[in-house]
Amino acid sequence: MSLRKSSYTHREWFKGKHRFEHWYRDNTVYFITSKARNGARVFTSDRAKEIFWDRFTHWTTRYGFEPWVTSLLDNHYHTVGYLKTGENLGPMMQRLHGSVAKLVNDVLPERHVPFWRTAGNRDYFDGCLRDATQLRRTHAYVHRQAVRAGLVRVAKDHAHTRLRLTIDDALIFAQEHKAYLEQVPYARYDRKL
Repeated sequence: MSLRKSSYTHREWFKGKHRFEHWYRDNTVYFITSKARNGARVFTSDRAKEIFWDRFTHWTTRYGFEPWVTSLLDNHYHTVGYLKTGENLGPMMQRLHGSVAKLVNDVLPERHVPFWRTAGNRDYFDGCLRDATQLRRTHAYVHRQAVRAGLVRVAKDHAHTRLRLTIDDALIFAQEHKAYLEQVPYARYDRKL
C-alpha cells in the first residue's frame, strides 16, 4: 500500500506544533474540506453552486474519488469518500480548486483572488479516517452541515447536501476494503476530555 505525506516545508514541527501536511494513501476513506479565503460567500448564487457541482463531479470521477456525502454551503464545502489511488489526491484537488476558482470568479461581481489559499499555502484540509467511530462522526458532521448552519431543519431538505452512501453502507464498505488508516495514532483520541 502506498503512503506519502507532503507539506509546504520539510520541517515537521515548528515551535512545538505539528506542521500542516497532506497524506497520499491508497485505498483510504478521506475527509476533505475547504473554505474560500477569509470566509467569503462565493457560492451564494445558484450559478456558482452549479459550477462547483459540475467541476466536483467531473474531477472526482476523473481521479477515482467516490464521494459518499458532500455538503456545499455559501463559503465552504466538506466531503467524505473513498480514494483508491492516493497519489490522485493532489492533482484532483489542484484541478478542482483551479477550475472552480476560475469559473466562479467569472460570475462574481468582483474577483476573489486568491480564491481558496490561506497562510502556509493551505487551500484544503484532508484527513485519512482511522476507524469506524471517526467515520460515523465525520459522516454525520458533513451530512448535517446545513442543519447546524440553520439553513434547514433536516439534512435531506438542503439541495446542496448530497448523500450517495448511507453511514451503514459506508461502514460496511470501509470494513470490507480495510480502508482505514489504523496504524497511525490520532492525537484527538489521546486527549483527556
